[in-house]
Amino acid sequence: MFEPGPDDTIAAVATPPGSGGIGILRLSGPRAAAIASRLFRPKRSCRGGYPERRAVFGAVLAGRGADALDEGFLIYFPAPRSYTRQDVVEISCHGSPAVLEEALRRAVRAGARLAEPGEFTFRAFINGRLDLLQAEAVDSLIRSFTLPQAQAAFRQVRGGLSGKIAGLRKDLVGLLADVEAGIEFPDEDLGLREVEIGRRLRKLRADIGRLIVSFESGRKLMEGSVLALAGRTNVGKSTLFNALLDAPRAIVSREAGTTRDLLRERLPVKDGLFHLVDMAGLGSGRTAIEREGIRRGRAEAEAADGVLFVFDASRPAGREDLALARAFPGKKAVFVLNKSDRARRFDAACLLALRAGTPLVEVSALRGDNLDILRETIHDVFGRSPGKRDEDIVLHLRQKQALEEIEAGLRSAASVPGGGLRPELVAEELKPALKGIGRLTGEIVPDDVLAEVFGRFCLGK
Repeated sequence: MFEPGPDDTIAAVATPPGSGGIGILRLSGPRAAAIASRLFRPKRSCRGGYPERRAVFGAVLAGRGADALDEGFLIYFPAPRSYTRQDVVEISCHGSPAVLEEALRRAVRAGARLAEPGEFTFRAFINGRLDLLQAEAVDSLIRSFTLPQAQAAFRQVRGGLSGKIAGLRKDLVGLLADVEAGIEFPDEDLGLREVEIGRRLRKLRADIGRLIVSFESGRKLMEGSVLALAGRTNVGKSTLFNALLDAPRAIVSREAGTTRDLLRERLPVKDGLFHLVDMAGLGSGRTAIEREGIRRGRAEAEAADGVLFVFDASRPAGREDLALARAFPGKKAVFVLNKSDRARRFDAACLLALRAGTPLVEVSALRGDNLDILRETIHDVFGRSPGKRDEDIVLHLRQKQALEEIEAGLRSAASVPGGGLRPELVAEELKPALKGIGRLTGEIVPDDVLAEVFGRFCLGK
């Protein structure tokens, strides 16, 4: 997937685009140190080569005359004690785009190749520094917006989930070996009794099943929960949307039907991440455009993880309000009585009678009253429930789907035709499950899967 091959030397700017206090140029490959010598002049002579894993101060060079363009530090990580298990050099200087781009151009002129997104981590993967689960966790760590996201990803970078999968592999290999021993040596009494095969299959399926179920928790942790703002027209949904985000994201008007397209924004609350979706007011709709906006809004609310039902506290509850309170049954919800700065005319008791146990918060989105209470309620109701340790949860859909395939193989082994656990058939069903673990960790994986995984990475990582 990466051309021309892992034995050339690659280079990339490892810090985000734009100016900053520090910028880093990273090189990896057999000629990393030699190419770096064309880009960097130590202030003091480094006889015998750069010292290992120690910062060397010097000048960053540019142009044929080797004029100093900046000053900074160089660190040399010799193979195999580096991120990629190749020779790696990192040059840190001021985060000027002009300086970094010129240093990168000079590296290419000296023989390096521009790295593709994720290529440094890909080299760490193919050189055995990381398995595919850890590589995916590196990408999750880079993209973390909340501290719990970063903590969960880092635990998996360190091998938390990989260790769990290694334990499953050990149990599966042990079961397959015992079953095949009974097949190969039927007179030696080395095989397992049917009841023992069944017990070990059930345990494996239960362990894998818990990981599959954990994906929902992992998804909410890494992607956040989607919350739909649902209400009649002119109840102040867009004003509330802007107030919770503390930004004028949605157009606000007294004219009914102002919001037609869906608006989505990220809302961090404490250690949780939520995605608010503002939508058209639900009702009958006067025009075809309004009706289409309402249809899309209902579909979005159906797919959301939860709903914030918004009502106008200054108007009496009507049939449409009561119908709305009954909508989207089975979803977690919070009732929001907006416009609490006006005279109260809405009887909230009718809502609570329709949806017992649903929290209700009175706010004034216009004045900002009780918004902190609403944010706390959102976190409490829709936040990720505490449960399994983060190294034991599945964070990516690819991982969940691979585990489902493995579990399906074990289920087939436990339900072979004929009503019994015949060792020959059990062994045949266990072998694909074992290969499935290889696909999960990256030992057996098609190039298109690798391209999809590493293609999500940024340049320089």
